[in-house]
Amino acid sequence: MPRSIWSGAISFGLVTIPVNVVPATEDHSVRFHQYHLEDMGRVRVRKYCELEDREVPPEEVGKGYELSRDRVVPVLDEELRELPLPTAKAIEIAAFVPAGSIDPLRIGEGYYLQASGTVAAKPYALLRKALERTSKVAVAKFAWHGRERLGLLRVRDEAIVLHAMRWPDEIRDPGELAPQQVRLSDDEITEAEHLIDRMTREDLQGPDFVDHYTEALERVIEARREGLAPPEMPEPEAGPGKVLDLMTALQASVAQAKASRGEQTEAGAEVHELPKKKAAAGRAARKEPAEKAAAKKTAGKKTTKKTAAKTASKAGARTAARKDTAQKDTAAKGAEAKKTAEKRTARRPRSA
Repeated sequence: MPRSIWSGAISFGLVTIPVNVVPATEDHSVRFHQYHLEDMGRVRVRKYCELEDREVPPEEVGKGYELSRDRVVPVLDEELRELPLPTAKAIEIAAFVPAGSIDPLRIGEGYYLQASGTVAAKPYALLRKALERTSKVAVAKFAWHGRERLGLLRVRDEAIVLHAMRWPDEIRDPGELAPQQVRLSDDEITEAEHLIDRMTREDLQGPDFVDHYTEALERVIEARREGLAPPEMPEPEAGPGKVLDLMTALQASVAQAKASRGEQTEAGAEVHELPKKKAAAGRAARKEPAEKAAAKKTAGKKTTKKTAAKTASKAGARTAARKDTAQKDTAAKGAEAKKTAEKRTARRPRSA
């Protein structure tokens, strides 16, 4: 568990809960330093005093507020820690609200609140259980890093989490970014709902939620360490063709989502680029030839039926002729065999 970065207390009503603030997240990004590429000497940012023309150590560096170009007021860290505010040492809960009422855009980085000592264990567990049963979050105020901030307290497993929040005036109005009014059919909206259903997950685990950029960057660093050429970028998979129709794109996306989940998909669910619509005059011009072609096709079907009937009649006649010939051949063979047997009997000698 990382070290505590702040100590204070949660305060709501007359209840006080001593807590330590511990970072709830980790940064696994690959970090780089700056180097002089000719000799790989480290390039550093140094704290330099312009008036004395020298580098100054960290203990001589402090904060100051510029009132004018020629006047700066120093502000000490001790003075900031002792600000005359009730939130300087406390996370003061101002209200409890439904979790869904908080715009996620206002929620910032998160921290775990750790009960400080055995005295804080019971009120800490009480607040956590009350938040969990009511399905609500707490909105609080606290002062960190030289400013007072809003905070959101919620439950995660067995711990209480504090999220820094932005003030309402820190959220920009998105009205200018909204697209112009467009028309959507009920079928398009329904198909989009089907796609959302197919892409709904119970958790965010699996290869789709892995930092592949950091993995690729580590492979590049390993190759350079071994003196090898960096790995080549794999060829991107061929994507689907350009789709001009929104409904077709939605249906194809649903089919793709089904396939990725191992579900059966209907045959022939392929995406094709739709042909451009032509003028109505062009359709009228093609109407008369199309009618002729249809009439010709119908006549052709009738002729085909007659031909098939004649062919079937001829085939039946040939079959009957072959059957009659076979019967005559069988009768002739039987008569010939009978005559032969009579001749043999006549040639035999009579017994005494």
